[in-house]
Amino acid sequence: MHTVDTLLHARWIVPIEPDDRVLTEHSLAVHEGRIVAVLPTHEARTQYRGTRELTLDRHALIPGLVNAHTHAAMSLLRGLADDLHLMDWLQHHIWPAEGRWVNEEFVHDGSELAIAEMLRGGTTCFNDMYFFPEVTARVAASAGMRATVGLILIDFPTAYADSPDDYLAKGLALHDEYRNHPLIRTAFAPHAPYSVSDAPLDRVRILADELDIPIHMHIHETAHEVDQAVAQSGQRPLARLNTLGVVSPALLAVHMTQLTDAEIALCAANGVSVLHCPESNLKLASGFCPVQKLLAAGINVALGTDGAASNNDLDMLGELRSAALLAKAVSGDASAVPAYQALRMATLNGAIALGLGDQIGSLVPGKLADICAVALDGIEATPLYHPLSQLVYASGRHQVSDVWVAGEHLLKDRALTRLDEVDILRRARQWQARIGAADSEANT
Repeated sequence: MHTVDTLLHARWIVPIEPDDRVLTEHSLAVHEGRIVAVLPTHEARTQYRGTRELTLDRHALIPGLVNAHTHAAMSLLRGLADDLHLMDWLQHHIWPAEGRWVNEEFVHDGSELAIAEMLRGGTTCFNDMYFFPEVTARVAASAGMRATVGLILIDFPTAYADSPDDYLAKGLALHDEYRNHPLIRTAFAPHAPYSVSDAPLDRVRILADELDIPIHMHIHETAHEVDQAVAQSGQRPLARLNTLGVVSPALLAVHMTQLTDAEIALCAANGVSVLHCPESNLKLASGFCPVQKLLAAGINVALGTDGAASNNDLDMLGELRSAALLAKAVSGDASAVPAYQALRMATLNGAIALGLGDQIGSLVPGKLADICAVALDGIEATPLYHPLSQLVYASGRHQVSDVWVAGEHLLKDRALTRLDEVDILRRARQWQARIGAADSEANT
């Protein structure tokens, strides 16, 4: 009999790979942070002994969810300004608040709040874009959470950096610091085509090729953005990026609500991944990403929440349900984005986009043990005919009981094991008092 660190016996396991199968009465054996076996429970009990052993006979085990696009620290701006047009929201509330409050302390406290929320919702990996990314990296590593932190780039000065050269210098230093870290990766994060000019983008393309890391960027988020670019340059943003050589397998294109069939073909031919944020796009009336068309073209589509300022949560289970329902309405096809596809978009597709597809995103031997346990019992989950459909269409983040990252038990029976929830709430409420008072004063 083999001894392993952790042995998990589950009612169901949804491995994601190789297909949409659901394994009943199966177990996961985890050792030294990796999955070593997925096998029927009766066989696991005779072949393995776990130093820690847990029976989850009311649960489904799924891969840890991958939040492919967020701005973690903006959790401190959750609900600050709702039900407003995008530019009113940005110009009169969000940008003034960021200009006044964003510093290292803000990013630390906001990122910790976001990480706590994501872990409690089953997210084990997130792809971030925000200022002071070194702080977010430090907080994520301390929390034991997997993250790809964005090396932010924008043309104008902020509290973080004063020029494109300064942003890139700080980003490269951060990349070097975390080059071999087991949990933290990096990606270039030029904000958007309208906020980053050609010369810095050209340098990003060269550096991304040299370092073999992704380019994470908001693209074609709104019709206004596209129309403005055409009026100013005669080119749609994606065409300009293609001219610069940025449209490539390295590109993680966020939102993409305004796409022609030719642009979809361009992305497919160049291996672009699209990071779809359905709830944020709905709330800000930004438009609809043509997810079914993208999938039909063979494009890798992953899911993100966007920041809590525009969602207003970091709930990936809610996001994948919204993605499945919205795809059906947009395409006019009730079979579009079935339950398995939605869950794959929130797990393996996100991992593939971040260059982690061989390490996380599915529950198969050899991969890192990033695992989420979802309770599928009680009034809200009964009757249960199809566990996979139940996960997507009838489950909520309150049903996530346990979460592991690289085999470490970070959420245990709904309690965070590394993070101090009381202290996180105390600091978040202090920010709430300061930011809320200033916003009210500025808008009266």
